Amino acid sequence: MPASHAPRLAALLCLAAATAAAAAAPPATPATPAPDPALLALVASPAREPRFVARDPARHPAEELTFFGLKPSMTVVELWPGGGYWTEILGPYVAKQGHYYVALPSPGNAEEDANVARWRARVAAQRDRLGDLIETTLGPGHFDIAPAGSADLVLTFRNIHNWMEAGYVDDVFAACYKALKPGGILGVEGHRGRADQPQDPKAPTGYVREDYAIALARKAGFEFVGSSEIDANPRDTKDWVDGVWTLPPTLSQGDKDRARYVAIGEADNFVLKFRKPAR
Repeated sequence: MPASHAPRLAALLCLAAATAAAAAAPPATPATPAPDPALLALVASPAREPRFVARDPARHPAEELTFFGLKPSMTVVELWPGGGYWTEILGPYVAKQGHYYVALPSPGNAEEDANVARWRARVAAQRDRLGDLIETTLGPGHFDIAPAGSADLVLTFRNIHNWMEAGYVDDVFAACYKALKPGGILGVEGHRGRADQPQDPKAPTGYVREDYAIALARKAGFEFVGSSEIDANPRDTKDWVDGVWTLPPTLSQGDKDRARYVAIGEADNFVLKFRKPAR
């Protein structure tokens, strides 16, 4: 081969390698715009529960909801709202223009029943601020979280391990897919498990491998849009005596090594965005 052709051939080989690498790479995560000032104002509202506000540095509510693409005109579904951390933000944000469904755990579990009772009490005390919340049920035999094809955005925060333990996580993802409009978004936050250990399908430590969560969503038919590292915590080694509940906010060990766990902070969490294909 003439020496004059060598640089051109090398450039072509580099271009081919770069093209192949790009084809094999996961989709690039879309850039997240700055949060809506109205959303920031709700996060800063003095009406919010002080103990929820204290968790904002670990949970980044405005930034995370912006990553998921929340708009005030959307029909939003939140699954298993827990104490209501997100309810205090989502409710007033969509109250005037959108709709807000809250899928509560089905009755029968004492701990979850108590959580639901506390959530309802907080909602009742802030009804004027939160707007009209539409309650549905999510649990065995109850997977109609919203009318089929009605939702723009379905959200779940740190719940996947519960549904894995109970054995119906696939049903939950299928319910999300059914409720969403074509092109609608599923936003998932979860405790990120170690990638160098196999995933226990019951997730007894509360940790779920990120690739496992992505596979669950894809199995239900979702397209993976991208991820955010906004809730990452590299201090979390994920080898705690009581799993994720060793860390704040639960602090299952009580006063034992409390300062150490508080210094570590809340668990390392993945934030994943999926789309129901548009058809």
